[in-house]
Amino acid sequence: MLKSCAVVVLSVLMFIFLRFIPKFSTVPASFRLFSSSRVIMKYLNQTEAQNIDQELFNEYAFSVDQLMELAGLSVAVALAKSYPSKDSENNKVLVASGPGNNGGDGLVAARHLKMFGFQPFIFYPKRPNKPLMNNLVTQCQNMDIPFLDTLPSSHDITNNYKLVVDAIFGFSFKGSVRAPFDDVLKTFKDIEIPLCSVDVPSGWDVEQGNPDGLQPDFLISLTAPKLCAKHFKGRYHWLGGRFIPKALYEKYDLHLPEYPGTDPCVLIEE
Repeated sequence: MLKSCAVVVLSVLMFIFLRFIPKFSTVPASFRLFSSSRVIMKYLNQTEAQNIDQELFNEYAFSVDQLMELAGLSVAVALAKSYPSKDSENNKVLVASGPGNNGGDGLVAARHLKMFGFQPFIFYPKRPNKPLMNNLVTQCQNMDIPFLDTLPSSHDITNNYKLVVDAIFGFSFKGSVRAPFDDVLKTFKDIEIPLCSVDVPSGWDVEQGNPDGLQPDFLISLTAPKLCAKHFKGRYHWLGGRFIPKALYEKYDLHLPEYPGTDPCVLIEE
Protein backbone atom coordinates (compact mmCIF):
# COMPACT_ATOMS: atom_id res chain seq x y z
CA MET A 1 0.00 0.00 0.00
CA LEU A 2 2.76 2.43 0.97
CA LYS A 3 4.66 1.51 -2.16
CA SER A 4 1.62 2.29 -4.33
CA CYS A 5 1.14 5.65 -2.59
CA ALA A 6 4.78 6.51 -3.15
CA VAL A 7 4.46 5.77 -6.86
CA VAL A 8 1.38 8.00 -7.10
CA VAL A 9 3.10 10.85 -5.26
CA LEU A 10 6.19 10.60 -7.48
CA SER A 11 4.00 10.62 -10.59
CA VAL A 12 2.18 13.74 -9.42
CA LEU A 13 5.44 15.51 -8.60
CA MET A 14 6.88 14.60 -11.99
CA PHE A 15 3.76 15.96 -13.72
CA ILE A 16 4.01 19.23 -11.81
CA PHE A 17 7.71 19.56 -12.64
CA LEU A 18 7.22 18.95 -16.36
CA ARG A 19 4.10 21.10 -16.55
CA PHE A 20 5.17 24.20 -14.68
CA ILE A 21 8.96 24.44 -14.35
CA PRO A 22 9.62 25.37 -18.04
CA LYS A 23 7.43 28.43 -17.59
CA PHE A 24 9.83 29.87 -15.08
CA SER A 25 13.10 28.89 -16.73
CA THR A 26 15.21 31.69 -18.14
CA VAL A 27 16.56 31.98 -21.66
CA PRO A 28 19.80 33.85 -22.41
CA ALA A 29 19.34 37.30 -23.92
CA SER A 30 20.99 36.21 -27.17
CA PHE A 31 18.32 33.58 -27.79
CA ARG A 32 14.65 33.79 -28.76
CA LEU A 33 11.94 31.21 -29.32
CA PHE A 34 11.23 30.70 -32.99
CA SER A 35 7.47 30.18 -32.86
CA SER A 36 6.69 28.18 -35.98
CA SER A 37 9.08 25.34 -35.14
CA ARG A 38 9.60 25.92 -31.39
CA VAL A 39 13.34 26.34 -31.86
CA ILE A 40 15.48 28.62 -29.71
CA MET A 41 17.01 30.98 -32.28
CA LYS A 42 20.32 32.63 -31.52
CA TYR A 43 21.04 36.31 -32.09
CA LEU A 44 24.69 37.20 -32.71
CA ASN A 45 26.66 39.92 -30.99
CA GLN A 46 29.11 41.93 -33.06
CA THR A 47 32.15 39.81 -32.19
CA GLU A 48 30.39 36.56 -33.07
CA ALA A 49 29.26 37.97 -36.41
CA GLN A 50 32.80 39.09 -37.23
CA ASN A 51 34.28 35.74 -36.17
CA ILE A 52 31.87 33.78 -38.36
CA ASP A 53 32.78 35.95 -41.34
CA GLN A 54 36.50 35.43 -40.74
CA GLU A 55 36.08 31.67 -40.43
CA LEU A 56 34.13 31.57 -43.69
CA PHE A 57 36.97 33.41 -45.42
CA ASN A 58 39.95 31.74 -43.76
CA GLU A 59 38.97 28.20 -42.79
CA TYR A 60 36.28 27.50 -45.38
CA ALA A 61 37.98 29.38 -48.24
CA PHE A 62 34.98 31.42 -49.33
CA SER A 63 35.82 34.57 -51.25
CA VAL A 64 34.21 37.94 -50.55
CA ASP A 65 32.53 38.03 -53.95
CA GLN A 66 31.04 34.54 -53.42
CA LEU A 67 29.37 35.52 -50.16
CA MET A 68 28.34 38.90 -51.54
CA GLU A 69 26.63 37.24 -54.50
CA LEU A 70 24.76 34.77 -52.29
CA ALA A 71 23.77 37.49 -49.83
CA GLY A 72 22.62 39.90 -52.53
CA LEU A 73 20.56 37.20 -54.22
CA SER A 74 18.82 36.37 -50.94
CA VAL A 75 18.06 40.08 -50.43
CA ALA A 76 16.50 40.37 -53.89
CA VAL A 77 14.43 37.20 -53.51
CA ALA A 78 13.12 38.26 -50.09
CA LEU A 79 12.19 41.69 -51.46
CA ALA A 80 10.41 40.16 -54.44
CA LYS A 81 8.45 37.84 -52.16
CA SER A 82 7.48 40.66 -49.78
CA TYR A 83 6.63 43.27 -52.40
CA PRO A 84 5.79 41.44 -55.66
CA SER A 85 6.39 43.51 -58.79
CA LYS A 86 3.02 42.48 -60.26
CA ASP A 87 1.18 44.13 -57.35
CA SER A 88 1.95 47.64 -58.56
CA GLU A 89 2.55 49.56 -61.77
CA ASN A 90 5.39 51.37 -60.02
CA ASN A 91 8.31 48.97 -59.80
CA LYS A 92 11.02 51.54 -59.15
CA VAL A 93 13.38 50.64 -56.31
CA LEU A 94 15.93 53.04 -54.87
CA VAL A 95 19.01 51.19 -53.60
CA ALA A 96 21.34 53.19 -51.34
CA SER A 97 24.74 51.51 -51.06
CA GLY A 98 27.50 52.29 -48.59
CA PRO A 99 31.27 51.93 -49.12
CA GLY A 100 31.65 48.49 -47.52
CA ASN A 101 30.45 44.94 -48.09
CA ASN A 102 26.89 45.85 -47.13
CA GLY A 103 26.90 48.27 -50.04
CA GLY A 104 28.18 45.50 -52.28
CA ASP A 105 25.25 43.33 -51.20
CA GLY A 106 23.00 46.18 -52.32
CA LEU A 107 24.64 46.35 -55.75
CA VAL A 108 24.19 42.60 -56.24
CA ALA A 109 20.58 42.84 -55.06
CA ALA A 110 19.91 45.64 -57.55
CA ARG A 111 21.16 43.47 -60.41
CA HIS A 112 18.92 40.58 -59.40
CA LEU A 113 15.94 42.89 -58.85
CA LYS A 114 16.38 44.04 -62.44
CA MET A 115 16.14 40.40 -63.54
CA PHE A 116 13.01 39.99 -61.42
CA GLY A 117 11.13 42.75 -63.22
CA PHE A 118 11.85 45.73 -60.96
CA GLN A 119 13.44 49.02 -62.02
CA PRO A 120 16.33 49.66 -59.64
CA PHE A 121 18.09 53.00 -59.28
CA ILE A 122 21.32 53.14 -57.28
CA PHE A 123 22.66 55.92 -55.06
CA TYR A 124 26.31 55.10 -54.36
CA PRO A 125 28.06 58.28 -53.19
CA LYS A 126 31.24 56.82 -51.63
CA ARG A 127 32.76 54.30 -54.03
CA PRO A 128 35.91 52.48 -52.92
CA ASN A 129 38.45 51.97 -55.68
CA LYS A 130 38.47 48.18 -55.44
CA PRO A 131 38.26 45.73 -58.35
CA LEU A 132 35.32 43.84 -56.81
CA MET A 133 33.21 46.96 -56.30
CA ASN A 134 34.20 48.38 -59.68
CA ASN A 135 33.09 45.15 -61.32
CA LEU A 136 29.73 45.25 -59.54
CA VAL A 137 29.21 48.83 -60.75
CA THR A 138 30.11 47.84 -64.32
CA GLN A 139 27.68 44.91 -64.22
CA CYS A 140 24.85 47.20 -63.12
CA GLN A 141 25.71 49.83 -65.73
CA ASN A 142 25.75 47.21 -68.48
CA MET A 143 22.27 46.15 -67.39
CA ASP A 144 21.07 49.76 -67.81
CA ILE A 145 20.63 50.34 -64.08
CA PRO A 146 20.95 54.10 -63.49
CA PHE A 147 23.28 55.56 -60.85
CA LEU A 148 22.02 58.77 -59.24
CA ASP A 149 24.43 61.65 -58.62
CA THR A 150 22.24 63.14 -55.88
CA LEU A 151 19.70 61.69 -53.50
CA PRO A 152 16.12 62.81 -54.20
CA SER A 153 14.15 64.51 -51.44
CA SER A 154 11.95 62.40 -49.18
CA HIS A 155 8.92 63.84 -51.01
CA ASP A 156 10.26 62.83 -54.43
CA ILE A 157 11.26 59.38 -53.19
CA THR A 158 7.79 58.81 -51.76
CA ASN A 159 6.09 59.89 -54.99
CA ASN A 160 8.36 58.11 -57.46
CA TYR A 161 9.52 54.84 -55.92
CA LYS A 162 7.93 51.64 -54.67
CA LEU A 163 10.68 50.75 -52.17
CA VAL A 164 13.93 51.99 -50.70
CA VAL A 165 16.72 49.50 -49.96
CA ASP A 166 19.06 50.55 -47.15
CA ALA A 167 22.39 48.81 -47.86
CA ILE A 168 24.62 51.47 -46.31
CA PHE A 169 26.12 50.05 -43.12
CA GLY A 170 26.39 46.46 -41.87
CA PHE A 171 27.39 44.75 -38.63
CA SER A 172 30.89 46.29 -38.63
CA PHE A 173 29.50 49.80 -38.17
CA LYS A 174 30.64 51.71 -35.08
CA GLY A 175 30.53 55.32 -33.96
CA SER A 176 28.55 58.19 -35.41
CA VAL A 177 27.23 58.50 -38.95
CA ARG A 178 29.29 60.93 -41.03
CA ALA A 179 28.58 62.86 -44.22
CA PRO A 180 27.09 62.22 -46.67
CA PHE A 181 25.23 59.39 -44.99
CA ASP A 182 23.97 61.46 -42.06
CA ASP A 183 21.77 63.41 -44.49
CA VAL A 184 20.79 60.21 -46.29
CA LEU A 185 19.45 58.68 -43.08
CA LYS A 186 17.57 61.88 -42.25
CA THR A 187 15.90 61.72 -45.66
CA PHE A 188 14.99 58.06 -45.22
CA LYS A 189 13.35 58.76 -41.86
CA ASP A 190 10.82 60.99 -43.65
CA ILE A 191 9.82 58.75 -46.55
CA GLU A 192 6.32 57.27 -46.69
CA ILE A 193 7.08 54.10 -48.64
CA PRO A 194 8.58 50.85 -47.29
CA LEU A 195 12.19 51.08 -46.15
CA CYS A 196 14.05 47.78 -46.45
CA SER A 197 17.29 47.26 -44.51
CA VAL A 198 20.04 44.78 -45.29
CA ASP A 199 21.38 42.89 -42.24
CA VAL A 200 21.37 45.89 -39.86
CA PRO A 201 19.32 49.09 -40.21
CA SER A 202 21.90 51.78 -40.98
CA GLY A 203 22.85 53.87 -37.98
CA TRP A 204 21.78 51.22 -35.48
CA ASP A 205 24.10 49.88 -32.82
CA VAL A 206 24.63 46.25 -33.85
CA GLU A 207 23.69 45.00 -30.40
CA GLN A 208 21.50 47.73 -28.87
CA GLY A 209 19.55 49.00 -31.89
CA ASN A 210 18.42 52.62 -32.14
CA PRO A 211 14.86 53.56 -31.11
CA ASP A 212 15.29 57.05 -32.59
CA GLY A 213 16.83 55.87 -35.86
CA LEU A 214 15.45 54.29 -39.00
CA GLN A 215 12.39 52.08 -38.54
CA PRO A 216 12.33 49.78 -41.57
CA ASP A 217 9.31 47.84 -42.75
CA PHE A 218 11.59 45.00 -43.91
CA LEU A 219 14.80 43.55 -42.50
CA ILE A 220 16.80 40.67 -43.91
CA SER A 221 19.35 39.28 -41.46
CA LEU A 222 22.31 37.68 -43.21
CA THR A 223 23.94 34.51 -41.84
CA ALA A 224 22.06 34.92 -38.53
CA PRO A 225 20.12 37.75 -36.86
CA LYS A 226 22.19 40.25 -34.92
CA LEU A 227 21.12 41.27 -31.41
CA CYS A 228 19.74 44.57 -32.67
CA ALA A 229 17.14 42.65 -34.70
CA LYS A 230 15.23 42.08 -31.47
CA HIS A 231 14.22 45.75 -31.70
CA PHE A 232 12.89 45.42 -35.26
CA LYS A 233 9.17 46.21 -35.37
CA GLY A 234 8.47 46.07 -39.09
CA ARG A 235 6.32 43.58 -41.00
CA TYR A 236 8.91 41.39 -42.69
CA HIS A 237 11.94 39.85 -40.98
CA TRP A 238 13.81 37.49 -43.28
CA LEU A 239 16.89 35.33 -42.84
CA GLY A 240 19.18 35.09 -45.85
CA GLY A 241 22.62 33.93 -46.88
CA ARG A 242 22.19 30.18 -47.13
CA PHE A 243 25.87 29.31 -47.05
CA ILE A 244 26.76 28.37 -43.46
CA PRO A 245 28.53 24.96 -43.30
CA LYS A 246 27.04 22.51 -40.81
CA ALA A 247 30.17 22.45 -38.63
CA LEU A 248 30.13 26.23 -38.27
CA TYR A 249 26.40 26.17 -37.62
CA GLU A 250 26.94 23.72 -34.76
CA LYS A 251 30.02 25.51 -33.39
CA TYR A 252 28.04 28.71 -32.83
CA ASP A 253 24.88 26.86 -31.81
CA LEU A 254 22.84 28.95 -34.22
CA HIS A 255 19.49 27.10 -34.19
CA LEU A 256 18.08 28.94 -37.18
CA PRO A 257 14.79 28.21 -38.96
CA GLU A 258 14.99 25.79 -41.87
CA TYR A 259 15.04 27.17 -45.39
CA PRO A 260 12.10 25.96 -47.49
CA GLY A 261 12.99 23.86 -50.52
CA THR A 262 15.79 25.51 -52.47
CA ASP A 263 14.98 29.08 -51.39
CA PRO A 264 17.93 31.31 -50.39
CA CYS A 265 15.84 33.02 -47.70
CA VAL A 266 13.21 32.22 -45.09
CA LEU A 267 10.66 34.46 -43.37
CA ILE A 268 11.13 34.52 -39.60
CA GLU A 269 7.72 34.28 -37.94
CA GLU A 270 8.24 35.46 -34.37
